[in-house]
Amino acid sequence: MKEEVYSKEEAKHLKVGIYTAIIIALIAGVYVANKDTMAHKEDGKYYTVDARFNRTDGLLVGDQVRLAGVDIGRVVNAKLDDHFKAILTLDIKENVKIPDDSSASIVSAGLMGKKYIEIEPGGSMDYIPQGGEFSYTQDAMVLEELMDRIISIGKANRKNDKK
Repeated sequence: MKEEVYSKEEAKHLKVGIYTAIIIALIAGVYVANKDTMAHKEDGKYYTVDARFNRTDGLLVGDQVRLAGVDIGRVVNAKLDDHFKAILTLDIKENVKIPDDSSASIVSAGLMGKKYIEIEPGGSMDYIPQGGEFSYTQDAMVLEELMDRIISIGKANRKNDKK
C-alpha cells in the first residue's frame, strides 16, 4: 500500500510557510535584542561618565549600568588609552547623581550570565560631573582564572593534608 505524503503543490506551500516563519522569528529576535538599546535613547536625558578598567572581558557596548540592582544607564563606547587600559563611556540617567568617591565594577548576572556594570555609591557630597571619571574601578573576573585559583588552592591543601 503506497501512501502519498504531499503533492508538489502542497510541498511548495509548506516550504514557503516554513521560510516565512523563520524570517518572522529572525525579525522578532533582532527586535527583542535591540529593544533595550532603542528604549535607552527614548527614555529621557543622559550624561556621560568614563570608567577605566584593566580588562572588560565579556562586557559589550550596549550592556547595562546598574545602581542597587536598578538599571540607570548603558555602556555607549569602549576604547583603549595610551597605556592599553579600556575606557568605557557610560550614559547615566540625568536624574541619578553619583557621588565622586563611588566605584564601578564589572559583574555578571549569575555564573554564566551577561556582564554589566554595578556602581557602588560612595559617601561624598560631591558628584561625578558630565564627562567626569570614576576614581575606583574593579575589573571583570574571568571564570577560567577563578577556576585555576580554586584548583591550585585545592592542590595545595591536598599536599598539606598528606604531610
